[in-house]
Amino acid sequence: MPRFAYTALDRSGKPVNASLDAPSRKDALRLLSARGLQASSVAELAGSSPKAAGAAPATKPDRAAARAARRAAALLPGAAERLPFLEALYDLMASGLSAGEAVRLLSIRIKEPRLRSLCIGLWERISEGAPLSRAMADFPQIFDPSITNLIQAGEATGSLNDTVGRIIAHLIEQRELRRQLLTALAYPIFMVFVAFGVIMFFLFFLLPKIQGLLTSLGGKIPLSTKLLIGLSTFALHYGLFIIIGIAIGLVFFWRWRATEAGRRTTDAWMLTLPLIGPFAVAQTVLAFSQTLSVLLENGITAAEALRMTERQIANRVHRAAFNTATGRVLEGEALSSALTRTGCFPDLVLDRLAVGENTGNVVPSLKQIAQAYQKLISGQLNMFTKVIASGVLMIVFIFVGFIAVGIVQAVFATSSSLKLGG
Repeated sequence: MPRFAYTALDRSGKPVNASLDAPSRKDALRLLSARGLQASSVAELAGSSPKAAGAAPATKPDRAAARAARRAAALLPGAAERLPFLEALYDLMASGLSAGEAVRLLSIRIKEPRLRSLCIGLWERISEGAPLSRAMADFPQIFDPSITNLIQAGEATGSLNDTVGRIIAHLIEQRELRRQLLTALAYPIFMVFVAFGVIMFFLFFLLPKIQGLLTSLGGKIPLSTKLLIGLSTFALHYGLFIIIGIAIGLVFFWRWRATEAGRRTTDAWMLTLPLIGPFAVAQTVLAFSQTLSVLLENGITAAEALRMTERQIANRVHRAAFNTATGRVLEGEALSSALTRTGCFPDLVLDRLAVGENTGNVVPSLKQIAQAYQKLISGQLNMFTKVIASGVLMIVFIFVGFIAVGIVQAVFATSSSLKLGG
């Protein structure tokens, strides 16, 4: 019986690389599905035979299987392939191809290894009779439930191409927001590293030389110079231990934040900070309005759309509040009224939403809110950049000025002592 090396994900999302015996590749896929594994790559091993298969247990793949599994793991697609696949799929369907034919053509034409692996995996499932939405659901690490449900709704209503176009627009907006955030943080981070380098240069290189010069010349050292020398000495002796301690503290803090209790606590802290709190609120409003408008526009029921939107809210405090509001909406209360009780959403947002509910234009209202808050977040990011950069520059200037004052005072003190001695 042929032997197949496979790469798959178990129910917890953990990758599994092993091999199994099956009469054919389709039978191997069915066996993996029965075991609760989501296969991303299945390849028949060369030279497999019943004798070879019986020579070693199936739970211990041979070296060839291990090499094939490693090669397959290197081609395992990820979330980065989601948008390129949808864009390529949309282009082909806009040309008149069906979803199945578009995926089949992509599995042949695509050259990028990971993207081609995704297309091949989808085509294998579609060729066995699965619709596109169910095939995509077999790749949860790439397509989250909100996307697969939207695709399923598009298939049911016959508007799959329009649905894919809306998903692409939504993902591009999210990508642009992340890009803006990274761009806004790049300059302040660069300034922090430059400032840290300047300070370390003064403390570890310049000040020790000045101290030696002043000591050799004699004379009374001013207080500011003594403080600088003391700071330099302390940094030289204990700086490494302080850095290690800070690194260990950050690691423990990050692990604690990764827990649900830590995430809730830190998210609550963030909402109390002067600049970060309003930014977190704006992010929540943007995620809520963007996601809910796309889901409702594509025919997802209100109950399911609210549950999916809840999972897109990053702040745990806001997510819990939105969960409570969703429960009230399912009991018959208006969404704007339920969100008002949470105290997490700005009044203007709730007023716009209430107007949309009263006029029957909830989706256009949500889109207007999303556009307004996208501009607001862009402005906040620009303000963050200026505030952080100005703060870093001010600290650097103050420290450098303090060093300059200490050095000048030491030079004057030494010059005075030399004159008196002369």
